Amino acid sequence: MLRPEQMSKVSVAGSQRVLGDVIEATHDLDLVHLSDYDGSIEGFDVGDPLAGADEASDKLVTVRSLESILDVSPDDAGPTRIVSEEALETELEEIRVEVNDLDDQRTALEDDLRAVEERIDAVAPFADLGLDLDLLSGYDSLQVAVGHGDAGDIRAELDAADAVEAYEVFEGDETVGVFVYPSDDDPEALDDALVGVDFARLEIPDAEGRPEAYLDDLRAERRDVEADLEGVEDELDELRREHAGFLLAAEEKLTIDVQKTEVPLQFATTEHAFVAEGWIPTEEYSTFEDAIQTAVGEHAAVEELEVADYEPEEHHQPSDEEAAQAAEDGDAPAAAADGGTTVEFQGDDSPPVVQDNPGPVRPFEALTEVINRPKYTEIDPTIVLFLTFPAFYGFMIGDLGYGILYTAIGYWLYAGFDSDMINKLGGVAMLAGIATGIFGVLYGEFFGLHLITEYLWTGVVGLEDAPLKKGLHVGAFASLWLTLSLVAGALHLVVAYVFGIVNESRAHGLKTAMTESGAKLMLMAGVTVWLFSTHVQGEGGPRPEFLYEVAEFSPEVGIAALVVALVGLVLLTIGEGAVGFVESPTYALVHTVSYTRLAAVLLAKAAMAYVVNLLVFGAYEEVPADAGEQIDYLFGLWTIEVPEHATHFMLDGVSHGEVLFPGLLWQGPAGILGGIIVLVAGHALVLGLGVTSAGLQSLRLEYVEFFNKFYEGGGEKYNPFGYQRNYTTED
Repeated sequence: MLRPEQMSKVSVAGSQRVLGDVIEATHDLDLVHLSDYDGSIEGFDVGDPLAGADEASDKLVTVRSLESILDVSPDDAGPTRIVSEEALETELEEIRVEVNDLDDQRTALEDDLRAVEERIDAVAPFADLGLDLDLLSGYDSLQVAVGHGDAGDIRAELDAADAVEAYEVFEGDETVGVFVYPSDDDPEALDDALVGVDFARLEIPDAEGRPEAYLDDLRAERRDVEADLEGVEDELDELRREHAGFLLAAEEKLTIDVQKTEVPLQFATTEHAFVAEGWIPTEEYSTFEDAIQTAVGEHAAVEELEVADYEPEEHHQPSDEEAAQAAEDGDAPAAAADGGTTVEFQGDDSPPVVQDNPGPVRPFEALTEVINRPKYTEIDPTIVLFLTFPAFYGFMIGDLGYGILYTAIGYWLYAGFDSDMINKLGGVAMLAGIATGIFGVLYGEFFGLHLITEYLWTGVVGLEDAPLKKGLHVGAFASLWLTLSLVAGALHLVVAYVFGIVNESRAHGLKTAMTESGAKLMLMAGVTVWLFSTHVQGEGGPRPEFLYEVAEFSPEVGIAALVVALVGLVLLTIGEGAVGFVESPTYALVHTVSYTRLAAVLLAKAAMAYVVNLLVFGAYEEVPADAGEQIDYLFGLWTIEVPEHATHFMLDGVSHGEVLFPGLLWQGPAGILGGIIVLVAGHALVLGLGVTSAGLQSLRLEYVEFFNKFYEGGGEKYNPFGYQRNYTTED
């Protein structure tokens, strides 16, 4: 779990005449993450694509274009099928001709429709004006303008214009028509007069007659074009239903063909031989070897070049002399098949990463990959996310009702989407919801109401109260949650620093690990233990009393913890210099204190749910039998009877306590409606804020406080040469 699946580097060398058979066998296994040959070995060139690569690529482009035109989706697939080469030649071409012809018709009709709509938009203002279109143009001396503007302002400007001898202004609801006769044949008289007016001029259409009739003709033309377009769309939809299954299967087959024909571009080749290398899960090596030997027998040699260690060091690479010896002639790979020298690719070729987590943990790989995929040589923190993220989230929300809803939403994401990432996030949400429900049972709450306390812990188990309380009215619990948050933070950080020591010791040695992560661990752990000790305790001391009352470590333990912290400070200063010394308070306490946000969000969410229920149901104080007992605050779930001018909750004529708020539900029909709205909207708000506050705060603690102590990421995804068939079959 903490390490990825172990990988082995394998090599296949053989004669060119068995290249196709090796490619077929390797592709069928879907196991080998192929390495790219960079041309660095003398005598070996990068391989050439196999025959038919260009043709397969062209057909694949055609198929994907047809799928795009027809809007084909995986839901249109139908049963799996065999796609023959003959079908790719004949049926595909027939579909291409028919679809492209209809697509051309659709494009032309869409252009016609846009043109008609533009003409309609251009003529509509003139229908508003109410003048025949042939009256707006064709004059020798009369100047005409139609547009949008204020008719009064236009008249004022025309009255003041010396170049205008006479004019007439026609008004519609939104359109203005201006006719001007210039006084001295000035061709710019109208334009000059309108310069000072806010006037948006419209182009006069080249048409005659009433604009209303012209608009009717255009609208009829638009209906005809839309009808033709709908007919073409129906024909395309029919083609989609008829040919979608074939196109999806053809795309899959051609994708596989392109993979197989272009894969030699990753091989090292000579005129007579080839060498291919890649990474494979170590436990699958025998399967791979058997498959190649079954396919080509002794005509190819399979070798396990390396079992990748988790140490962060360069993998073994052959020297230039070794490579030259291995590649001195084109038969070097054949010699390898006979037990001779093996040719190995050069360059940095790190193994890909296959995260090795059990089923319930795998959804949390999505949270790890938000930062980056772990390197092959570093610890995978996913298992820690699985253990801590739901616990943090559930602790902060802690309500069975919300937990059920979060779990339901998570299941919807997990089962309702065809996306691996969304499915994983759904799994995370489900586990966070389950944790929320478990804490909700311990708190005894269901949507903020203590129904579980009443019916389970008191009614069935026989306890006076739930095992835990959120602490809104009981201050001791608020202090307990603050303390518990600090403890959880310290333990979380201990794991992070231990991971850091492991990673750094492997990469740079134990000395570097101890002056970096080790020093920070000692500093943080020493200060944390001292906080819970009785060293320098008492009134006015540097720590709240509730801290050292939790564990009450002796003064001697506190002093020893300070010594450990001092040693950590010295090591940190040695490792990071003055910067480490200046930042030491951050490592000693600030990161740990950051975890008190767990208690803060817990109290905030509890208070929000409390306010919603208080508004809806109302609440009263329970009158204690003994004045020294803790006063309980109870919601009026069933009824609150408050006599006129009374301040106490009465049930069967007996006072049960002072009313805090009578509740909307008990204020008549309007109150019932308002109460229901507040109840649903309020708890929906708390539910949503649970994601944005508890969820984000939990992620912040994981990414900022935990990951930053040891994690880099940057591993390569395992991408084996092969294909998972969905639409085709070879049988």
